[in-house]
Amino acid sequence: MGDKAHTRPGAAGRATAADHPASVRNVVLVGHSGSGKTTLVEALALTAGAVNRAGRVEDGGCVSDYDDMEHRQQRSVQLSLVPVEWDGIKINLLDTPGYADFVGELRAGLRAADAALFVVSASDGVDGSTRMVWEECAAVGMPRALVITHLEAARADFEEMTRVCAEAFGGDDPDAVLPLYLPLRGAPAPDGHMPVTGLVGLLSRKLFDYATGERVASEPGEEELPQLDEARSMLIEGIISESEDETLMERYLGGEQVDVKTLIEDLERAVARGVFFPVLAAAPAAEGARQGLGTVEVLELITRGFPTPLERAAPRVTTPGGATARRLRMCDPEESLVAEVVKTSSDPYVGRISLVRVFSGTLRADQTVHVCGHGLTDQGHEGRALHEADERIGALSTPFGKQQRPVPHAIAGDLACVAKLSRAETGDTLSAKDDPLLMVPWELPDPLLPLAIEAHSKPDEDKLSQGLARLVAEDPTMRLEHNRDTHQVVLWCLGEAHADVALERLRSLYGVQVDVVPHRVSLRETFGGRAAGRGRHVKQSGGHGQYAVCEIEVEPLPGGSGIEFVDKVVGGAVPRQFIPSVEKGVRAQAAKGVAAGHPLVDVRVTLLDGKAHSVDSSDAAFQTAGALALREAAAAARIHLLEPVAEVGVLVGDDYVGAVMSDLSGRRGKVLGTEQADGGRTLIRAEVPEIEIGRYAVDLRSLSHGTARFDRRYARHEPMPAQVADRLREELRAAS
Repeated sequence: MGDKAHTRPGAAGRATAADHPASVRNVVLVGHSGSGKTTLVEALALTAGAVNRAGRVEDGGCVSDYDDMEHRQQRSVQLSLVPVEWDGIKINLLDTPGYADFVGELRAGLRAADAALFVVSASDGVDGSTRMVWEECAAVGMPRALVITHLEAARADFEEMTRVCAEAFGGDDPDAVLPLYLPLRGAPAPDGHMPVTGLVGLLSRKLFDYATGERVASEPGEEELPQLDEARSMLIEGIISESEDETLMERYLGGEQVDVKTLIEDLERAVARGVFFPVLAAAPAAEGARQGLGTVEVLELITRGFPTPLERAAPRVTTPGGATARRLRMCDPEESLVAEVVKTSSDPYVGRISLVRVFSGTLRADQTVHVCGHGLTDQGHEGRALHEADERIGALSTPFGKQQRPVPHAIAGDLACVAKLSRAETGDTLSAKDDPLLMVPWELPDPLLPLAIEAHSKPDEDKLSQGLARLVAEDPTMRLEHNRDTHQVVLWCLGEAHADVALERLRSLYGVQVDVVPHRVSLRETFGGRAAGRGRHVKQSGGHGQYAVCEIEVEPLPGGSGIEFVDKVVGGAVPRQFIPSVEKGVRAQAAKGVAAGHPLVDVRVTLLDGKAHSVDSSDAAFQTAGALALREAAAAARIHLLEPVAEVGVLVGDDYVGAVMSDLSGRRGKVLGTEQADGGRTLIRAEVPEIEIGRYAVDLRSLSHGTARFDRRYARHEPMPAQVADRLREELRAAS
């Protein structure tokens, strides 16, 4: 933010352990896919001397997007940590995926960071998902800054993009989003485009030329002064308006010259408080250059304007039993240990690697810690169980591309990797063995895209369970379900790309080949009216025979009633000891279904009469007779298919309300009402058959351009329309 000369640290990519929280900055990079986050991280690493050429470490690998899967998909799919050092400050750069399917990785980055860099492409602009993340950061007061990339694009306009950002992110105060530097364009290229070759500092009134690949400071020319002075005045007024000094604006408007040092100090405080959001420009270094355009300025902002971990509120913790724990001192290395696993990954050589943010105390190698978690990967929607264990910390390291570089410790405020924590999952708390604590978990989106899978072969079947367990332990935005009704193994994901990554990880990391099969919803059957049935099971085979006869009547009940069994036998036609056998046979047959193989529900079965034999009647015989009677009654009745109905809430921008409501109606949905929400959005509540929303997570994203989100919960089963039921039966017959 000034004109200070900078030199690179010594050895590229050396591993460092911070010695005090004040010397750490944790910064997450946020932006849509393709905005240039990874390129910016690599440019910052080059400028800081952490790599020997753009994006490369000594072994030739990238510092970010180093995974083979990311190379194949040509996009980030996981959170990456790239530590660099600048002016004696350790900066943990957290590169997040921009694609909506990997929002879990983004949330992990937000959890681990103390400030955010929003990366905006000058050629693509601001998308809806980036606005939503900005709102999340605003809700918790996280300091933010913006970096505009792709200034080399033919139609890139820094000033226009700054205006767009002010409208998108400034809210009621667009003057809180202002540039600190203006791009300096060079001579026109043959196509007429004028490349950006430098920056003009608005506060320092210095020109920083990057044309040679080195940052060279000089005085601006006369031609730059009018534009510089106008933008400088706006910036000064914006800084003063957010200043904690209420008299400063009066003095400035009265003609008093405000000292640049005072302005920079006020700017740094306003940024750290999360009330002013500076805009910068950056571009990667040219081939052979050691500094990319604007990278020094970004590093200056991070080290001088972003808060230290000391300024972050202490985490809210409880005891493992849920009792309120004592309040921890803010980010104190001498306090009791509280750390959190923000990401879990697997390495084919090292095994499980846990990326840990230390919030309190100091994490050291060889110490035994208490691992406690909320069971984020347990099956089902509700009631996730607590799990606890004691584990020994092995070697600590800091990641750099594919390498893990050893560090002696990780103090409060820092991040480090721990290998082979076999019991720790993403979201778990690490605390002192003699003072176990549990951090309140962060909010994660509910995976709503079902992926039904089957093992490809018998060897795969043997490895499938373990592979799936490890997969969901690493990624809490996946949920594993063993559906008892459909007997399917279902992996719930956030979207198609998320599902593709899950399948590839199963194959490449855990050696499990699976086949994707159509997902089935849990249908039910019920009677459409009264019907009677007679079950006769009589067999004589020369020895001990089988004899049982029973007569039943079946009638429908209201939804949710289940199976009700009534005994109305008189005169001992069915001996008392065999009446429970009839009921057992009826219930067993109901569980198997009577028409299409779906469980029978919501009926009353009344046992009216029967016959028994003094020698040949048995428990097994009357169970069989009860099942036969129910099947005969079903053959004479109209059987209805019941389908599950979900209560759906869709939060969508007002511009897309009509399209979303029309789409829900096309899915046989019933709109129950709408509510106005914050930020120009509407909450639509509807009931929709689950069979119609299997791919709704994908379809809604397309319909709303990625700006809508929804939740769903089971409401009830209700009769399926006859034409839909007939079509479904035809599909089942064709498939079989």
